[in-house]
Amino acid sequence: MYGCYALKTQHGSHLVEMKRRMNQQVASKGIQLVIISRPTAYGEYAPYTFIENEEEFEKLVEKMK
Repeated sequence: MYGCYALKTQHGSHLVEMKRRMNQQVASKGIQLVIISRPTAYGEYAPYTFIENEEEFEKLVEKMK
């Protein structure tokens, strides 16, 4: 895949816990999870594929190699 998956969410403890959990699942695959506040300011990650919900986002990331 070229670019990245993105999920629009709110900052807070839920986001921190989700990132921590997902990092444990995919870190050994070399997948990097990055939290950014403005996608347009981070063109190096483009193009973005925005995912509708957290469950689908986690499934897609888990399937990445």
